[in-house]
Amino acid sequence: MTTVPNIDSAAEEAALDRELKALIADVLGLDPEQAAAFGPDSGLFGHLPELDSMAVAGLLTEMEDRLGIIIDDDDVDGEMLETYGGLLAFARAKLGRA
Repeated sequence: MTTVPNIDSAAEEAALDRELKALIADVLGLDPEQAAAFGPDSGLFGHLPELDSMAVAGLLTEMEDRLGIIIDDDDVDGEMLETYGGLLAFARAKLGRA
């Protein structure tokens, strides 16, 4: 039996990916093309000088605003901020798409 991917899910995933990359570019003042090139293993915290501890708060606040999620202090750890893939997985889980 062959399964057909859910087109809505693929479109939602692509939209989340685009929105998260745009959000990162906006908050950190990155070139949108740089953010658009992020892949799952692209380093964030500790790799991007723009993403310091002060910028993390802004990034999380903007994620709450744009994605309509609530991020509790207990949700935040180094793993979710280490790579773009980790941050995307975190956003996906918060949106109930994990």
